Amino acid sequence: QVQYAESGGGLVQPGGSLRLSCAGSGFSFSEEIMTWHRQAPGKAREWVATLFPGGATFYTDSVKGRFTISRDDANNLLYLNMSSLKPEDTAVYYCQKAQSTTWGQGTQVTVSS
Repeated sequence: QVQYAESGGGLVQPGGSLRLSCAGSGFSFSEEIMTWHRQAPGKAREWVATLFPGGATFYTDSVKGRFTISRDDANNLLYLNMSSLKPEDTAVYYCQKAQSTTWGQGTQVTVSS
């Protein structure tokens, strides 16, 4: 059974940083393309970043240069390092392996002064 457990969210001031974590289980983590998504209040869920098993990364334009996706395959963990946070980054953040139909509970990130 595929499962995701996101953590690390919280309230942060504009310009601050956070590191999100995601524990994946029920699949061969190291072999999968892993992604982060987010859903802001009143908006559709959107893709944020992708990390391939070989290390290639891709980001949505709005987070390029500020967010970094990484993984720890030995421990089935996915990370999203976020810096220079903006109020528009406020959302619930989710991780997922590519083409999965399952979602975790997500972790809330609120950027506000």
